[in-house]
Amino acid sequence: MSKRGVLLVVCFLGMQGVAQESLSEGPFPQLIIRGVTLINGNGAPPRGPIDIVVENNKIMDVQVVGYPGVPIDPTKRPQLQTGGKELDCSGMYLLPGFIDMHGHIGGVSQGADYDYVFKLWMAHGITTIREPSGRGIDWTLDLKEKSQNNEIVAPRVFTYTRFGQGANPPISTPEMARKWVRENAAKGADGIKFFGAPPEIMAAALDENKKLGLRSACHHAQMDVALWNVLQSARAGLTTMEHWYGLPEALFDDRTVQNYPLDYNYQNEQHRFEEAGKLWKQAAAPYSEHWNAVMDELIGLDFTIDPTFNIYEASRDLQRARRAEWHEDYTLPTLWTFYMPSKISHGSYWHDWGTEQEVAWKENYRLWMTFVNEYKNRGGRVTTGSDSGFIYQLYGFAYIRELELLREAGFHPLEIIKSATLNGAQALGIEDEVGTVTVGKMADFVIVEENPLRNFKVLYGTGAIRLTEDNEVVRVGGVKYTVKDGIIYDAKALLRDVKRIVDEEKKALNYTLKQPGID
Repeated sequence: MSKRGVLLVVCFLGMQGVAQESLSEGPFPQLIIRGVTLINGNGAPPRGPIDIVVENNKIMDVQVVGYPGVPIDPTKRPQLQTGGKELDCSGMYLLPGFIDMHGHIGGVSQGADYDYVFKLWMAHGITTIREPSGRGIDWTLDLKEKSQNNEIVAPRVFTYTRFGQGANPPISTPEMARKWVRENAAKGADGIKFFGAPPEIMAAALDENKKLGLRSACHHAQMDVALWNVLQSARAGLTTMEHWYGLPEALFDDRTVQNYPLDYNYQNEQHRFEEAGKLWKQAAAPYSEHWNAVMDELIGLDFTIDPTFNIYEASRDLQRARRAEWHEDYTLPTLWTFYMPSKISHGSYWHDWGTEQEVAWKENYRLWMTFVNEYKNRGGRVTTGSDSGFIYQLYGFAYIRELELLREAGFHPLEIIKSATLNGAQALGIEDEVGTVTVGKMADFVIVEENPLRNFKVLYGTGAIRLTEDNEVVRVGGVKYTVKDGIIYDAKALLRDVKRIVDEEKKALNYTLKQPGID
């Protein structure tokens, strides 16, 4: 099988022998997608019907071919060339491929292999991911190359190495930090993921990384945030902050450290997450002088916020996250076991989680979302990331939930699509290649039969529930096609293959998914 001439199939073993189902078609010398309504990543309103012409993974034409409800004149449409492929998507909606800015490619502890993770992402229209550190740069770069060659079902991969990974001895001076940054770039990394370090080391590493033209992300962990918060990182050259740690600390105006209880222990996940839920109330009030000053400076520095709202949602509604309907079919037994209450697994912090903790986290979200929404309103860049594989958040599904949470924060649906596409491309420095459906860019698309602007739930693999005029309950939506590099992937077939993987593991382990504490 050639690297570019991909026709991937999956085999199902059953009573009737072996059945085969195609997962993808292409690429083709020419691909014409017919009759779609285009929802672009630039904030423009929907428009259609439109024909999109692709040749060798490059968008060659985006042509309006008529008006809603009016028959299309076939003589005014782009013509199919010999050997080309025509995809009739009349009445469907087409968006640029989604970008997950915080996509860990599975994990050893979770038992999630890359094939499982990639298929879940691609089934939800995610064609580009940024991995903010993982199993090691060599492992990730190998997958990146396989994705570039379309040898595997996978989004394109941008790899950010965890700062200091592989350093022996550990980095302890600015000179060591600069040396490690240069070596990381020489290996082929796209950037660095920081968790924090002493100020002089952070400053040196960020300065060296910036000189090399690479990008960076930081989860400002509590171990170093008292001396180095988001504002200091942005001034030193950090390009993207993850989650929200370090931002409330930059907004403190009557303290310098979080109001930790005196018996607090960071290694205790109940302490860590419970107290984090009280942090935004310790920051300056929304729209106050200090709050405004911090926001305006970050925007002036062209700084990107990647909030990952979804990954903390169990903090404010544990039962909702734990009982999400996709777990039964698509969550691996090993992953479900990793989620269970535990004193040693990160994010398994349900030692004694209840009403008081959830109420505090709901207020935490309100203040956090207020900042992020206003940041967007003033011209700041907000992207979409999921951080799946922890705390009951499943790859692909959690990304769509992130879109819903941006809506809750106050974003217009078109602003959300922009965050999921063009903003991510800009943050990665690839806006000339992807992020909008524009002539000259690569052919990365999400195609869905329902209008996602009206209801983002139609993007979930499980679809949205609707009652028909005949009083029949039906499921609608789910991504129809994901197109990456001009290759057409059957999104629903990808999900069926994921279910097969999960079913086979359950059978091998004689495993039944159960809720915590239930025999």
